[in-house]
Amino acid sequence: MIEGYPGRESVRSGDVLTLHVSTTAERFRADFYRVAERLEFAGNTPWFPGGVAPVPPHPDVPGEPASPAADWNWPAFTCAAPERPGLYLAVFVTEPGGAPPEGVRGFGREFFVVRPRPGAESGPILYKKSTFTRHAYNRADNGTGARNSSLYENPVYVRPGGHKVSMRRPGGVDDLSYWDAPFVKWLAEEGYAIDFCTDLDLHEDPELLDRYRLLLSVGHDEYWTEAMRTHAEQFVASGGNIAFFSANTCWWRTHVTDDGTAIVADTDHHVDGVFPHLPATDQWWPPDGAGRPENALTGVSFRNGGMWPGEWPGDRPRGGFAVQHAGHWAFAGTGLRDGADGGPQDFLGAGTPLIGYECDGAAFAFDAAGVARATGADGTPPSFLILGLHVLEPVADYYAMRFHHWNCPPREPEITSPPAATMGVHTVPGGGTVFTAATTDWPTIVGRRMDPQVERVTRNVLDRLGG
Repeated sequence: MIEGYPGRESVRSGDVLTLHVSTTAERFRADFYRVAERLEFAGNTPWFPGGVAPVPPHPDVPGEPASPAADWNWPAFTCAAPERPGLYLAVFVTEPGGAPPEGVRGFGREFFVVRPRPGAESGPILYKKSTFTRHAYNRADNGTGARNSSLYENPVYVRPGGHKVSMRRPGGVDDLSYWDAPFVKWLAEEGYAIDFCTDLDLHEDPELLDRYRLLLSVGHDEYWTEAMRTHAEQFVASGGNIAFFSANTCWWRTHVTDDGTAIVADTDHHVDGVFPHLPATDQWWPPDGAGRPENALTGVSFRNGGMWPGEWPGDRPRGGFAVQHAGHWAFAGTGLRDGADGGPQDFLGAGTPLIGYECDGAAFAFDAAGVARATGADGTPPSFLILGLHVLEPVADYYAMRFHHWNCPPREPEITSPPAATMGVHTVPGGGTVFTAATTDWPTIVGRRMDPQVERVTRNVLDRLGG
């Protein structure tokens, strides 16, 4: 058995990478693979002495052997990070030789990001790996049994503040395998030069985005700090662009603690059946929360969207987005129609599980011509143009999110539109443009080349906003 985690998930090209490892083997090493068109072998560490490290007990739930709040403080081993910037998979091995991994998913491995040195950026596009969300959901399992060590299954509440999650814990790489690896492969095959960063990088560096034209948010991007939000909004206000190929985006405000090794968020999750603090003050949109609706940045919100109620990722209805404004640049070359000429209306992604497993929406109303238009009742900018709509009805297909959990505030009473996945775009006056796909699984459909029209919209967004 072997498992581990990086001391920090991003390093500069050629800098020192720290790995924390526990193993029953006498020795181990880490093999590095760059995630691109394929898993490219990028070197390895020297052999290090092995040893089993303890797992911290849960402070609130007797008998649970793993705490999501504690730094697991396993032995640290240092090595030189790869020189080439990119997204990397570290595979921990205990025997020499052997075949390279057949895929990304699995235990005994972790990911990290190598950032370019200043002035050596690859191009105008920066891909943000949603690491805070990954840590909130990380169960810290190791392939031999479930530890249930996540914010959702065995949360720890610290006072003052909220639920705490350490970023120094082991776990699988399901999120990387499901969303990021297929999409990064597609980007590489299409010839896009991409740099990578983590949530912590965007949180810490107010000048990070100055060196890029387009920021990508991909997959499940639920947890944002005030600094991340501020840096992103300043970027757009100064002419930068963002593409949210994601959903459930910016739902919880989180706070970085412990010198950048943990996050804390006051959410509505219970500890051993008891809700330690309600209302949840770190929800972005309510007045008794952060009071900054996420719509102001993204154009959409999870409170107007929905989620698939079954197993993750599961299968879902395959209706796709009803196309609106087919003449918009986002639809160039797709051949899609919006029905404005009296003909049929097309549906982007029809036949694929594009909508979900979670999706965001904007409050809307249909005009006299039957075109859905954002009302702005939820904080969505007036310039937000709805390009695609998928009404989440009947609720037998989706759990309609009139609120996220039973203990969160209901949607604003002036919002009368049904929950709907709402793809769209808006431009900040005098600033940049924000595109939202409004569904977590957009990068999955693109990365697995399941729909050429969804791919074409993605290229249009990257080319137009990335320059």
